[in-house]
Amino acid sequence: MVETDHEKQVREAFPELDRIESDDLRERVVEAWALGLERGGWREIADIPYAWNIHEVSNVEHVRGVTKIALESARIQRDFHDADPDIDVVVAACLLHDVGKCYEYVDHVDSELLAGTDRERYASGVIPHSISGYALAHEVGVPLTVQRAIPHFLGEVPERTLEAELVKSANAASSNAITQAAMGITLQEWVEQYSQTTD
Repeated sequence: MVETDHEKQVREAFPELDRIESDDLRERVVEAWALGLERGGWREIADIPYAWNIHEVSNVEHVRGVTKIALESARIQRDFHDADPDIDVVVAACLLHDVGKCYEYVDHVDSELLAGTDRERYASGVIPHSISGYALAHEVGVPLTVQRAIPHFLGEVPERTLEAELVKSANAASSNAITQAAMGITLQEWVEQYSQTTD
């Protein structure tokens, strides 16, 4: 099987893929990202911004930060509290938690960063990226344990697992650091100020 350019980019962008023991799960994470990049029309995974109005930090940097924070939190949970989070689930969900930005942010970047595919079919400001990311993961057959940890924002998941809580809290920690550094405000202040008002 020949590796596509997008698959190669995903593997290079996320060395944390190596923390996933299951070969099948690792490949499904790569497949979800490659599919999102193709449908979103992205030439380079590194071009996807963290947020529609924060381009100083890439989505890749944020996703890697979330994964690192969650892994460290999982280590502490194990060492100090005898908890047993499933590391494959944690890493896969962290790596996929913002794959939906492949669809969501295409209208907020320079058109020359995009390849001109049928992205209009997928790009929509109506569906939050955590939900479209869940849909991508579901489409490629990522296990339900990972799928239900992907939606992470504003109470989108009805049943929280230990792994889902790790993703959610790591995302909040990374996002707060990014909004503070880039704009001097907290994530909550960013949400209140910009809450899907991109008009």
